[in-house]
Amino acid sequence: MTDPAYSQLTAEQLDTEVLADFRELSRFGETPRGGVDREAMTAPDVEQRGWLTAWLTERGFRVECDRVGNQFGLYTWTPGAPYVLLGSHLDSQPLGGKFDGAYGVLAAAQAAWRLVRRFEESGHTPRHNIAVVNWFNEEGSRFQPSMMGSSVYTGKMDADAALKTVDLTGVSVAEALEAGGALGTGDGPEAAAYAEIHIEQGRHLDEEGVTIGLVEATWAAQKYHLIVTGDQSHTGSTVISDRHDALLGASHLVVAAREIADRFGPDMHTSVGQMVIEPNSPVVVAREVRLHLDMRSPDESLVAQADALLHERIAEIEELASVRIEKDTAHSWGLLPYDPRGVELSREVAEELGLSHRDIMTIAGHDSTNVKDVVPSVMLFVPSVDGVSHNEGEYTTDADLCAGVDLFTGVAARLVGGALD
Repeated sequence: MTDPAYSQLTAEQLDTEVLADFRELSRFGETPRGGVDREAMTAPDVEQRGWLTAWLTERGFRVECDRVGNQFGLYTWTPGAPYVLLGSHLDSQPLGGKFDGAYGVLAAAQAAWRLVRRFEESGHTPRHNIAVVNWFNEEGSRFQPSMMGSSVYTGKMDADAALKTVDLTGVSVAEALEAGGALGTGDGPEAAAYAEIHIEQGRHLDEEGVTIGLVEATWAAQKYHLIVTGDQSHTGSTVISDRHDALLGASHLVVAAREIADRFGPDMHTSVGQMVIEPNSPVVVAREVRLHLDMRSPDESLVAQADALLHERIAEIEELASVRIEKDTAHSWGLLPYDPRGVELSREVAEELGLSHRDIMTIAGHDSTNVKDVVPSVMLFVPSVDGVSHNEGEYTTDADLCAGVDLFTGVAARLVGGALD
């Protein structure tokens, strides 16, 4: 599916390709309110992975999955040479937005395809091969922790541990991957560099009217999986003083998380999510609640202070609600800088294209958070209108989507040429 007249395509024609493919991708798991619902290896995710496989195969890419379902579209100019990986993730949150992650995978596919056509037409062979990657279970909504596929790829998580992880219904990652035809083998291709583009999931770019965010670092984060254990009893007849209400303890944790955020101000974000209550009956005092609590800040010392305060509050809540609280660190990282050479490379491309840009930090974790620790990596943002994210109302304008692909293509061209070697 080569296009010998690629150099003659107009910017408008290239933009049309991007937007048409994004509309097609957005059909999978589409919700009535304009979002998508496609958690890892649910039917809509399997379907969209099939669509991506077909899209890449038709354009001459070889598609394979590694042992934990990371999906790679490989284009090889030089056998044995490493690959510049471009990508993000296609899985979504329940009732999530259609831009988060999916835009980054499509932008990667479009950028890689542009470069393939460009190099075929010019006859030039770049230093590195190129690959599009759809990382498995980045969102972590069905299987925990988040960023699972890239964690295994970078050696931060054991593959067997990932495969044994189960969802709330008891289905394991291995079973889900096998059922979806995505249980591959091996560790994936050798990477020379990595690049990812994503919607900001914040309001800085949108409010400032800036098109491109050059990500220089990620906020520090501390995430916990907490188990609150009480004792099951009757909601009506059990004397209040005799109750060991796990839900009461969990509720105090929710309030404590918000109080910690309020205490430290705008540089501290906290939240509690995915609360699972047992037995979850309207007439039974809960005997167990499982939940996730996280704290994030651009200041590592604030995370440490918040963590100490949380542990103080946990001890107080155990006594107050007559429950026991078990703590397990689900995921954590410090303030992590990105390769400054990648930031400057991206700045140069943005300036060449006449795109407004600014340095920015990412609050959310991304697969690049893992990959940047093993190979030089670039992380880029386009604006999120009103900062909406993990919500069906998530939106980025067509102009910003297309500008991001243009920039991403320029960055990828430099990376396959060995700019960060």
